[in-house]
Amino acid sequence: MAEGPITKWSARLLEGHIFVAGPEGRSHTIDADSKTAPGPVEVLLEAIMTCSGVDVVDILAKRRTPVEKLTIEITAHRRAEHPRRIMALDVDYVVDGKGIETEQAERAIELAFEKYCTVIGSLGSDIVSHSRLVLNGQAMERRSRRMFDPSVTPRSSA
Repeated sequence: MAEGPITKWSARLLEGHIFVAGPEGRSHTIDADSKTAPGPVEVLLEAIMTCSGVDVVDILAKRRTPVEKLTIEITAHRRAEHPRRIMALDVDYVVDGKGIETEQAERAIELAFEKYCTVIGSLGSDIVSHSRLVLNGQAMERRSRRMFDPSVTPRSSA
């Protein structure tokens, strides 16, 4: 059963395909044509990066290995036909921080994808996802990531 709303949002058409959207006092422009502002799918990609990024930062901080710098890059692959939904994601996490070990950072990314990130958990579990960690300048191999699937029991926490 769904809980109550987390916040009330609205979208107001300005002109053409340009909207102002968000909760009262914290709105932003969305351009469905992606000419003057990010489009709806781009905003979704921003949400994936920032939501999972916060999880990675928090998980590593709990291990007493704080992130000093984090950059996330994402590439989405969409269906050619309508609805042009996202079918695959490639997400690169470029992390810098003293004492962070590769397996700790990889586990933080895994937990973000499979357990903690609300945005990823709201997407279809059929999306093919990969991530690549670049830790303190050293690139690791790209890894397949499972999206949250409510029918699968997640592994225990970090």
